[in-house]
Amino acid sequence: MPRMRLAAALAPEALSTADLSDEEVVRRVRAGDAPLFEVLMRRHNQRAYRAARAILRDDGEAEDAVQQAWLAAYRHLSDFEERSRFSTWLIRITVNAALSRTRTRAASVRPSDVDAADEAEPSPGPEERALGREIAHLLEAAIDDLPAAYRSVLVLREVEGLDTAETALCLGLAEGAVKTRLHRARSLLRRLLEARAGAALSELFPFGAARCDCAVAVVMAEVLRPRT
Repeated sequence: MPRMRLAAALAPEALSTADLSDEEVVRRVRAGDAPLFEVLMRRHNQRAYRAARAILRDDGEAEDAVQQAWLAAYRHLSDFEERSRFSTWLIRITVNAALSRTRTRAASVRPSDVDAADEAEPSPGPEERALGREIAHLLEAAIDDLPAAYRSVLVLREVEGLDTAETALCLGLAEGAVKTRLHRARSLLRRLLEARAGAALSELFPFGAARCDCAVAVVMAEVLRPRT
């Protein structure tokens, strides 16, 4: 069924199933209402993707693992015994799919491939360079917020690469004071970075509408494919 027709067919049903539990949706799918499987996908695509992405560290591989996991979940839906939440059961399947990909990937790497990668690592692309700049800006802003006494020690030791004695000489401090301030500067910087990054953690590795739609379309096409 084309995606537009599928979406149109599901729209009225989606409204009536919004408040259904995952377990009730599973029961209806088992009873033969296969299009309702999309409800589960829409609810849990994000967490499945993040689980796969955490293992594979590659967007495309993670998307493939998620699709593989959803197909496996549909084929083995009768095995879901409701002893745990559906999302927990799905994540286990997703993790297994991702781990299977890592094993396959590792087995396909030849020694010559590793040597070649070591000899000529690819230059970072535009996205990687942009990310590097964003990280640098985050670090600079956090360092700027350190107390001056800590900031100067941190910059001389960690950014400029001076040793403890050189830093002490430059700042007119005892070496013991340099060590103490550096330790406190690192701790404070860590807390500043954690505070700033923590607010953004929930936004990491998004599985946005377009990518979610793509995964749903692929899986539902297989789920709804007429069996001979």
